[in-house]
Amino acid sequence: MKLAILYAGQGSQHAGMGADLYEGSPVFRAVFDQAAEALDFDLKTTCFTDPYGVINQTQYTQPCMVAFAVGVTAMLADAGITPDYAAGLSLGEYSALECAGVFDARTAVELVAFRGKAMAKASEGLVCGMTAVLMLDRETLRRCCDEASALGMVQICNYNCPGQLVIGGEKAAVDKAAELAKAAGAKRCLPLKVSGPFHTSLMHPAGDALAEKFRTIDFKPMKLPVLFNCLGREKAESDSIPALLEKQVQSSVYLEDTIRRLAELGVDTVIEVGPGKAISGFVKKTVGSAITCLNIETMADFNAAVAAVKEARA
Repeated sequence: MKLAILYAGQGSQHAGMGADLYEGSPVFRAVFDQAAEALDFDLKTTCFTDPYGVINQTQYTQPCMVAFAVGVTAMLADAGITPDYAAGLSLGEYSALECAGVFDARTAVELVAFRGKAMAKASEGLVCGMTAVLMLDRETLRRCCDEASALGMVQICNYNCPGQLVIGGEKAAVDKAAELAKAAGAKRCLPLKVSGPFHTSLMHPAGDALAEKFRTIDFKPMKLPVLFNCLGREKAESDSIPALLEKQVQSSVYLEDTIRRLAELGVDTVIEVGPGKAISGFVKKTVGSAITCLNIETMADFNAAVAAVKEARA
């Protein structure tokens, strides 16, 4: 078998995530506690009970999601499971790079905590929006965005799977692009509850802040190939990981392209790490039954995934 681990992005977080893993796995607990030391808030309380209702704020969401992910990665490694490839949706890319040994768990969480704050700051004062557009092709939606750009910045920010694209930017332009998309044949246009125009050029200040931050980080060579959001594939030898991460925050996420590339590489099994099953849904809509999807959110999920992988490898 060929195995890839795909790490979930923002949107699937919820209070209680990781609680049973923390109680049931000393490996998860050790990594999670180490990651918590890099943060200026109580990671465990926020993830497990969220008494202050902040888990959906991006500066909290991002480190919570990555702390969960790196804990599960450590559990999988302890069980003898390492992937052939790794990738992640948006902030999940940092978890994929941690899996590949580019930086350790604490650094991954520290970086996304910084990233979340930089993204929140870049969003201040903007009247922005993001809208999911269903059942319209890329080129038609790009033309809709081009026409709507007379009202402000709008672009496709997520290529999730066939029939599911997301546009983002300044609200007036996003609303106009959605109106044009419906007229062009889109089945539905669904406004998303987000706090910023993520993965658009309006995040340029966050990219600049990350570029400065990356100068203080030691990026180690990858131990396994990572497929990058802004490329939809593995990086070239000449590509710099810090430059790709700087670009990622302000550029489109090519998840559909990433999934298709994994299939081309012979991947037949994917483990989605994180709350929910959004990425697994994208995989099925992109390549059908060509890739088997496993999910890890709970201890029971972990045990089932490990058993399935070991059986397939036997």
